[in-house]
Amino acid sequence: MTTRLIVWRHGNTDWNAGGRIQGQLDVPLNDLGRRQAAEAAERLAALRPDAIVASDLRRAAETAAALATRTGLTVRPDERLRERFFGEWQGLTTAEAAARHPDGYARWKAGADVVGDGVETLDELGKRVAEAFQDAIAPAPGGVVVAATHGAAARQGIGHLLGWPREQLRTLRGLGNCHWAELTHAEGAGWQLTSYNVA
Repeated sequence: MTTRLIVWRHGNTDWNAGGRIQGQLDVPLNDLGRRQAAEAAERLAALRPDAIVASDLRRAAETAAALATRTGLTVRPDERLRERFFGEWQGLTTAEAAARHPDGYARWKAGADVVGDGVETLDELGKRVAEAFQDAIAPAPGGVVVAATHGAAARQGIGHLLGWPREQLRTLRGLGNCHWAELTHAEGAGWQLTSYNVA
């Protein structure tokens, strides 16, 4: 029995457009993001999902709501699907982060953990998101589950499920706004990545 997990990044926000680090600050979708969510929901509804889970941050919850409207399903919020906590960087533009925290910013761009500034480690992020993914599919064996989440959270959660080392995971480009990845889980085969950055 194979279960399908669709990991769906939220639609665009004004902070995405402005290069501002959102982290766990609660930024809503903008008009473009709402259009993206509606268009993606049309395609995802055709997969006949059995369950929808989402980060409780508005940009992901609003994205998931577009699919719930088309399927009649209820969205189950899960705070473990939130974006990476960026500590002191939250609300800064990437240029501001680079200027104020040059060492940490260089480590971030190199795919290493930021030391200090209250930024969540990549391993902590991957573990909590992967646990949420595992719990999301548990009630729907053989079904299709859609999880609406965030860019860094999606990539690290997927990598943790697949058991990929950090160097391999960095070869995956981040999901675009309202793009998704599909994974399958089957007894014996475990987790497998079947598609990535689909829109």
